[in-house]
Amino acid sequence: MFDRRDFTRLAAAAFAGIPFLRSPAYAEDGPDGAVPPPQTGHEDEMAGYDPKVRWMGDERIAMLMYPGMTVMDLIGPQSMFAAMMGAKIHLVAKSLDPVTSDAGVTITPDATFETCPRDLTVLFAPGGTDGTINAATDPATIAFMADRGSRATYVTSVCSGSLVLGAAGLLKGYRATSHWSCRDALAGFGAIPTEARVVRDRNRITGAGVTAGLDFGLTMVAEMRGRTYAECCQLMSEYDPDPPFKAGSLKTAPPEVREPMVKMVASFKQAAEALAANSGPR
Repeated sequence: MFDRRDFTRLAAAAFAGIPFLRSPAYAEDGPDGAVPPPQTGHEDEMAGYDPKVRWMGDERIAMLMYPGMTVMDLIGPQSMFAAMMGAKIHLVAKSLDPVTSDAGVTITPDATFETCPRDLTVLFAPGGTDGTINAATDPATIAFMADRGSRATYVTSVCSGSLVLGAAGLLKGYRATSHWSCRDALAGFGAIPTEARVVRDRNRITGAGVTAGLDFGLTMVAEMRGRTYAECCQLMSEYDPDPPFKAGSLKTAPPEVREPMVKMVASFKQAAEALAANSGPR
């Protein structure tokens, strides 16, 4: 069956003249660890390729999951990563039990802390609220993040997932962002809170709140595969934001929206600051 992932890859191929194959992120590895070459049926009509674009890769991406995570923090970036031919995405949790997000959406992980590859291209943490605080104070989760983060090519997060990175000692001395409700708390981990949609400091790349995961995902695709590849993903995702309201940040939201929302997240803000204070710079 022809699905959106196939369509995204084939459309990008039409732009560059290379067959966009089905994503090995959803394929079984061969006996030697290599992904078997899939057939698309479009090889004859897409015989050439653009040598300036890195269409095929072998990235290994681990995306942390935990109960109470914000599902869009995970799925936004995952949808961009999944469009990269040859990349292998691991949805990692403490066990293989289904994980329920803060919105009630349940996702089944495919790897545990023990079975996740040791050497990763990307280590990623999504955010949430109470679930994030729980994950950031869970010894097994923090040990996993600290271990894989010590070797990963890129250490990344979206939204309050940066609290998990901070608790694992992965942000000391780095500029980083988070959801506006807890961004300032990053200073307690020795990080440098930075207000921006996506922040890069060396190999630490962090995204702001929730929907910034789409910007983050495209930034990561461009980092690993180049701008053309990322723009193909953007076009097929029709990511061309034109929100009906201008209330997406503290700077633009009117007072009648901003004030109740600030009050609503006050307890989470306090919990994040307490977490950082108790963890201390590592």
